Amino acid sequence: MRDLSQGPVARQIFIFALPMLLGNVFQQFYNIVDTIIIGRYIGTDALAAAGASFPVIFVLVSLVIGITTGTNIIISQYYGAKDYEAVKRAIDTAFVFLFFASLLLTVLGLIFIENIWQLIGLPEHLIPDATLYFSVYVGGLIMMFGYNATSAILRGLGDSRTPLYFLIIATLLNIGFDLLFVLVFKWGIAGVAFATVLAQGIAFGMSVIYLNRTHHLIRFTMRGLTFDRDIFRKSLRIGIPTGMQHTFVSLGMLALISIVNRFGTNTIAAYTIAWRIDSFAAMPAMNFGLALTTFVGQNLGANRPDRVRQGLYSTLMMTTSVSLAVTLVAWLFGRHLMGIFTTNPEVIEIGYTYLVIVSSFYVVFSSMFVTQAVMRGAGDTLIPMFITLIALWLLRIPASHLLSLRYGAEGIWWGIPVAWMFGLIAAYAYYRTGRWKRMTVVKYTDDPT
Repeated sequence: MRDLSQGPVARQIFIFALPMLLGNVFQQFYNIVDTIIIGRYIGTDALAAAGASFPVIFVLVSLVIGITTGTNIIISQYYGAKDYEAVKRAIDTAFVFLFFASLLLTVLGLIFIENIWQLIGLPEHLIPDATLYFSVYVGGLIMMFGYNATSAILRGLGDSRTPLYFLIIATLLNIGFDLLFVLVFKWGIAGVAFATVLAQGIAFGMSVIYLNRTHHLIRFTMRGLTFDRDIFRKSLRIGIPTGMQHTFVSLGMLALISIVNRFGTNTIAAYTIAWRIDSFAAMPAMNFGLALTTFVGQNLGANRPDRVRQGLYSTLMMTTSVSLAVTLVAWLFGRHLMGIFTTNPEVIEIGYTYLVIVSSFYVVFSSMFVTQAVMRGAGDTLIPMFITLIALWLLRIPASHLLSLRYGAEGIWWGIPVAWMFGLIAAYAYYRTGRWKRMTVVKYTDDPT
């Protein structure tokens, strides 16, 4: 565990973010391996079906993820204040909530999936594969929640290395199961979903055994778990806006895929691949943002608001440098990256156009995400929710729809940076007001320096 309220600011954030970044490289790597195996060994239709499933899965889990984020912010603030008993109660509360939430979401997903395909206009011939992939994946939600919650809680405590080790294990298992289930057993798209669920389940089980033996704050037992209603209410206050923000984003992804669906299987497949590459490129900004959220939470909990501003500008410098480098790679090697996943030339060109347009604005995206991370670390998640709502639903989706009518699929991609530009301007304007500092769970006296 790491105390982020002491030591050089930039170095603390970088060292804390680096294991998370490496972990997400592995996580995205096994997602990319999934996509390569589907695209090259199962086919373009299966690739499009899996791509259509991702936004639906995100819709199901987004609210729960947001509420859990609220708990993790509380954990980081209590840990910064050295209130370890409250930290333990917050961890227990998170796991009780996640257990019941995963069961409910699994049932709802299996009941309503056919209605969702009709709602987003998924081509009829893709529905069987999409339903099969979705059903297997959703059946393992309890494993996914347990695995990801463990990693998130450890990061809230300042430990970003242990989650990396278990993520490496999950990645290697997932790749091995992919090859076994698809190339040997010939299970098709269901094999890819089974591989992910099984890999996360094994990694979660191993993390439970390890932490029960070595960690004094995290103990996984069905007996003795404490559900603290007061902490849960605080988690809801912080987490529901973040959960709603995730929900708006996931619904926006669903709305975007419904626009993409109008342009046929090749465009859906191209978007699936390009979105995977785009997600990989966005990782540095997102991981440095997550590191900054924990950094802000611990420093406000430790009554060190003077370090927060330093943390923001140090993180902006790091993410801007990385974003410019990633943009250059997308411009120069975008077609080659698309070609790793498919040999279809039309899919490659459509995806390359997406990468060129969207990557040109990675600096804007990273700056927006990092600025909003400061507010989340303080516990002020309501304003970022409203910024996301406006950027997504009043700008991105309408712009993508209207531009697609005139410029085809290329017009869809231009709606993405339009939303990012607004999000950055609005987030920085609110940051300058300083009102977010009033939302901390652990109250402090503002440092006059």
